[in-house]
Amino acid sequence: MSAPNFGLADPTHVDLTTASQHDVLCYLFYTPNDYKGYLGARVSSIFVILVVSSFVTFFPVAAARVPKLKIPIYVYLFARYFGSGVIVATGFVHLLDPAYYEIGTFTCVGSAPGWIQYSWPPAFAMFAGVVTFLLDFAADRYVEKKYGITFMGSHSVTTQANCDAGGVDLHTISRRPSMEEKQVAPREEPDLEAVDRLGKDRLDDLGFKQQITAFLVLEFGVIFHSVIIGLTLGSAGNEFVILYVVIIFHQSFEGMGIGARLSGIPFPRKYHWMPWALCAAYGLTTPISIAIGLAVRTTFNPNGYTANIVQGVLDALSGGILIYTGFVELLARDFLFNPDRVKDDRKLAFMVVCVCAGAGLMAFLGKWI
Repeated sequence: MSAPNFGLADPTHVDLTTASQHDVLCYLFYTPNDYKGYLGARVSSIFVILVVSSFVTFFPVAAARVPKLKIPIYVYLFARYFGSGVIVATGFVHLLDPAYYEIGTFTCVGSAPGWIQYSWPPAFAMFAGVVTFLLDFAADRYVEKKYGITFMGSHSVTTQANCDAGGVDLHTISRRPSMEEKQVAPREEPDLEAVDRLGKDRLDDLGFKQQITAFLVLEFGVIFHSVIIGLTLGSAGNEFVILYVVIIFHQSFEGMGIGARLSGIPFPRKYHWMPWALCAAYGLTTPISIAIGLAVRTTFNPNGYTANIVQGVLDALSGGILIYTGFVELLARDFLFNPDRVKDDRKLAFMVVCVCAGAGLMAFLGKWI
């Protein structure tokens, strides 16, 4: 199928001094739907990605909430901090960077009237990051005003007590640390008796209310990214074989990041089902999107004008969400603002290496997707 002329009288002979930059860029970057078969392999990708990505997403949550598994602390720390690095790399390399190729200044969309006047990808990313911050701050402020309590630091599993124990304990991970482990700052005057009366369930409830909003925003961004990936794989052309392999790793690493974030949220007993449901939602999104991509495999064009607008805006927004979450919710809270952070330099070095490994490997996958 030949490319449309996009307003150019003869695309093979263009006078660049008079031709519209928008028309030229749209012609140069246009690629038609080039579906090339591999139907059996595409169908298999639905089930392979479902199983693999779901397993690695559920693993950190199971390690934190199922004591019978007796997961070694180093295995859990690897999953948690490797996943944190993945979240950061996904925001920069897999979301914000592609947005420049979809709606950036020197693209078909970016050169159109209304788009060319401004560099939109970083603006959308900044907007999403600021909104995520405001939601996070509002949740913290709500708990502070309603209950008169500010939780300083992090609820992370990576406390000295947990690491010394050598294993993952449900009761020290699925909730915020106890009053002996946690610094509590009241609004005005100390009222430790009031805090003690809250009990474990109330502490879980407060921690949950502080953190769940930011996490849901994070999962929103990741799921939209997964939808785009699934549609692309279902309708990809000659690059399908490479994409198949790369997306298995991509979705697995990303799922580990989702699971790692979930494993640190203290879900109250009445919401004990929620972390499992959120893991399942991530695990099902890409396979369902692949199935939809297969249904429209001969008509859907991921490089079309409208598709680029949708993908570019969502990629930029999701990138801002993941960058904020990765640095603030995951890394800063655990490494910088956690008074109960592990003091063992060897364990700290292991955690940092895991973060760097996750970020590095996920960034490397950006060569293909």
